[in-house]
Amino acid sequence: MRIALIGTAAGFFSGLFGVGGGAVMVPLLVLWLGYSEREATGTSLMAIILIAAGGAAIGALYGNVHPLEALIVGAPAVLGVIAGTALQQRVPERVVAFAFAVLLVVSAILLVV
Repeated sequence: MRIALIGTAAGFFSGLFGVGGGAVMVPLLVLWLGYSEREATGTSLMAIILIAAGGAAIGALYGNVHPLEALIVGAPAVLGVIAGTALQQRVPERVVAFAFAVLLVVSAILLVV
């Protein structure tokens, strides 16, 4: 039941804010289900395939998708994912957790300001 709630929350915020779900999913997988940072990140990345596909399809129905720009942004993002994942495997999990928490706090402050 908890994992279904996590998925629902991730999908809701992904559709509402375009956050991809990871900002919601990773902390909840760690806090509610006891996943390690690496397990939560990997699980989130796999789930985001489905979340992103659904969100993109619905966004396209509303005419809110620019396919060429999405490809231009997405192609180098794949390289970033490869580099980020490789780095994550070499850095202690506590450092990854702290960096993610800082990213969320800074993002929240910048959005409010």
